[in-house]
Amino acid sequence: MATLLPTRITQDPSDGYRFVPHLKTAEFDLRVSFDVLGGERIRARMTGSTVPTLRSGEYRADLTARPGDIRAAAARLCERWRTVFVEYQPTIAGRPVTGRTRPYTALVDLSGEPEGELRQTVAELARMGGSMLFDTLLGGDDERITMFRSSLAQALTDEGLRIRFDSSDLYLPWPMLCVKAEHLHESCAEADLSLDDLFTLFLGYRHQLEHAGDAFPWIPSESTAEPPMPAVSLNHDTTVGTRLQRVREVAAALTAGTKCTERTTYQDLVRDLGTQVLDDQLMYFWCHGVFAPNGAEPAQLVIRLTDQTPLDGYTVRELRTRFRRSGVFNPFVMLNACYAGTASGDGERSFLGKELIDHGAQGVLGPRIAMPQAFAAEYAFHFIREYLIGGPEATAGRIVQHLAREFASRYRNPLGFAYALHSGMDSRLSRTSETGVA
Repeated sequence: MATLLPTRITQDPSDGYRFVPHLKTAEFDLRVSFDVLGGERIRARMTGSTVPTLRSGEYRADLTARPGDIRAAAARLCERWRTVFVEYQPTIAGRPVTGRTRPYTALVDLSGEPEGELRQTVAELARMGGSMLFDTLLGGDDERITMFRSSLAQALTDEGLRIRFDSSDLYLPWPMLCVKAEHLHESCAEADLSLDDLFTLFLGYRHQLEHAGDAFPWIPSESTAEPPMPAVSLNHDTTVGTRLQRVREVAAALTAGTKCTERTTYQDLVRDLGTQVLDDQLMYFWCHGVFAPNGAEPAQLVIRLTDQTPLDGYTVRELRTRFRRSGVFNPFVMLNACYAGTASGDGERSFLGKELIDHGAQGVLGPRIAMPQAFAAEYAFHFIREYLIGGPEATAGRIVQHLAREFASRYRNPLGFAYALHSGMDSRLSRTSETGVA
């Protein structure tokens, strides 16, 4: 009679074959995918160590929501952040309060603003973020959807997870979405929570997040030696934010102990993007981003440097495609331009970051909304300083979550949740001992 012997695996001999040796990345705690199938169906899939193991290997459900409805709801959420929070105007008897003209636009530190007003506006943002995720995207009474929704909610109530959301056809603003108050506080609604408790509902506060599309991240060739001095670039419109001290301090931070290239015109950028070797490790963009009309097709996201000539994703494709396998282009990109972290309409053609990643960039960080200049400059100053420190702990994902929490807790400002990572959670700046940084 056959007898089953107990076994214990002590080694994984295939590890060296499954992974490219010089690309060391940690596993995600949770992976959630939303695939748009034929017939306008959305299939949700989820795996990870934070959800109970299923015999089938993954959670799967065909949602009742339709892609067009989800895109419209996501666009509305981003727009509501602008009207409800960024452009909030306090009034008395229907008249604007003297000396407080759109304070959440003008100020970064909101700790001196009335807590009750802040709590009311942030509660509305949290309510919308929770409803977007659990009522609009994952709404429905189907048994599979119900199991998927409850399992995801349970996983998201943890803190400090590394999560990848793959929703290439939807581009949802994941850091701005929320767990519901009832998931953390029994029999509670968002309106009943303190401001601190409201901040903890946002996914951008709770977790390291990465949004992944279908851009193929080309594997960089193994470097034989790290550069003696980090190569960075400042690509900017010199007329934007000229009155802000932080804008000048960002430029100074980029040049401290680095080899910094400054580009101020379309031709500067096209010249360098069109070369086989563009070895920037960090590319920082400070400029305006707008959606430009594209005939009968969805509007295209374009950015403009000082000369105001538009650059879009197609330009990147035209310049970099021939170097896709033979060139050097592997920067982390911070697109500090309005809407740079989002897409318009129903196509990812509007997403400039997708083309940058598709042609070699490690990841792209950008705002999902029209971001106030004062906050954008402050956020960039702190991100760049931390990223340039280098070291294994200074990854983009860690820094983004840290800044979101820091701005919320110290400055009572939720705008850090509006910055989204498109790939690149584990991106970090490699520095040699010659820079004086371990």
